[in-house]
Amino acid sequence: MFIEVLKSKIHKVTVTDANLQYVGSITIDEDLMNAADIIEGEKVQVVNINNGERLITYVITGKRGSGEICLNGPAARKAQVGDVVIIISYASMTQEEARVYKPHIVFPDTESNKIIK
Repeated sequence: MFIEVLKSKIHKVTVTDANLQYVGSITIDEDLMNAADIIEGEKVQVVNINNGERLITYVITGKRGSGEICLNGPAARKAQVGDVVIIISYASMTQEEARVYKPHIVFPDTESNKIIK
């Protein structure tokens, strides 16, 4: 049997842009993606701390070091620039694998969206 468990989390980043006219997704600074072990095209859940909205979308790689967090397409209606969100990915694994798996959790600075060393 497989269960869904937390794979990665970018905890509290600030939305820098919302592009309603894009096809859909969330653009994330490549540094944040690498730190959280999230890849382009990966399914993620976005939780908006400001308004309680939750959505599921996929990731597009943003410019490295830019701090970019941009909700695209219909997702742009779920957050405003300046909102703080949590980005979460999950993985399917056996219970035995899940017991030893250590998720990648990143705590960036919410003002700059840069990784805190």
